[in-house]
Amino acid sequence: MPNGIPLYTAEGELADRISEQRMTRLERLGLIQVVRHKKGRIARCILLRRPDAPNPMKAADYLGTRYSFREHLEGGHIAWSLKKLGHGDELRPVFLQVVTDCLVNA
Repeated sequence: MPNGIPLYTAEGELADRISEQRMTRLERLGLIQVVRHKKGRIARCILLRRPDAPNPMKAADYLGTRYSFREHLEGGHIAWSLKKLGHGDELRPVFLQVVTDCLVNA
């Protein structure tokens, strides 16, 4: 599929669009149910709820660390924010060192 395979939560909300490789991996782990059309095409995937999980699962639970996250605002709208990777100017010297290492003398 050009836009990826739709991945829904156990509650029926569209969580993400995933690649076939990721779908295969999640299916092997027993974390999703794959829904197919009559002719065998993949229609969608549904995250299965674990019996020991207190909260509904999200696609991000299987991705590892993300550097952006959904933030619920007072007005009820969802906005994307970036996670802070350090306090103040803690990472600035590291960033500047990477930049200077990438520069090429012309």
